[in-house]
Amino acid sequence: MTDLSFIALSCGLIIGLGAIGACLGIAIMGGKYLEAAARQPELINVLQTKVFLLAGLIDAAFLIGVGIAMLFAFANPFIIR
Repeated sequence: MTDLSFIALSCGLIIGLGAIGACLGIAIMGGKYLEAAARQPELINVLQTKVFLLAGLIDAAFLIGVGIAMLFAFANPFIIR
């Protein structure tokens, strides 16, 4: 295997594992939100604000991982030219 194939493999792992983590995090948070809203309907507005804020933060963490993977793919700082 060449250096380029290891770079492609690492980029795929960064993006794939980040996507799985973000999906699982948002799914668990959404389920807990529905449970909390069913138990105390008067708190739906407060909880909804926090859910959207946390969903954005979880998604931002995944997009940072995608940005790092793109850095490795297109402008790899580890290859000396």
